[in-house]
Amino acid sequence: MDSTDERIASALAVIGQGGVVAFPTETYYGLAVDPFNEKALSRLFALKKRPASKPVLTLISHQSQLNSLTAEVPELYLPLMSMWPAPLTLVFKALASLSPLLTGGSGTVAARISSHPLAAMLVARNGQPVTATSANISGHSAAVSASEVYQAFGARIDFILDGGTTPGGKGSTLVGLSQGKLVLVRDGVMEFEKITRAAKQI
Repeated sequence: MDSTDERIASALAVIGQGGVVAFPTETYYGLAVDPFNEKALSRLFALKKRPASKPVLTLISHQSQLNSLTAEVPELYLPLMSMWPAPLTLVFKALASLSPLLTGGSGTVAARISSHPLAAMLVARNGQPVTATSANISGHSAAVSASEVYQAFGARIDFILDGGTTPGGKGSTLVGLSQGKLVLVRDGVMEFEKITRAAKQI
């Protein structure tokens, strides 16, 4: 194994044990835990000092992994999902079995496929989704480097997958559905106009 393989293996071991891993994405560093582990989610919220009413985004490695998060993929999303991997996060109706911490009690869950090679490798080798909430204390700027992650959390982070400096700026664009139409939930890197144009290709 090369050093990247070893670091990914170490990160996966931490996630599997209910720990918290910081990793780079195409926008900021994110925090990965097992989204199906209630104790890991609780620890993530405590670490970030995040209100329980705020849902947590997830990363998947393949569209088939949506099956563990939702039972419904809206037709309007199909051309948008073909844009993945991209900084475009879609909001789905959540499976009732998902933790209310993951959904923020909203009954919805958000997912995307990351274009960052380390993020993509981490999720693919994990074999199931991971959380991808930004690496920061709630209300503070998101970390764009391993050193900024450490400045924010210190030894409370179990593992930092160092991928150099990320671009920062805006996060992923968050898009949902309301009354059968696309709605912009959070402005981000990808322009909403570009997304709505893609949706009209059905």
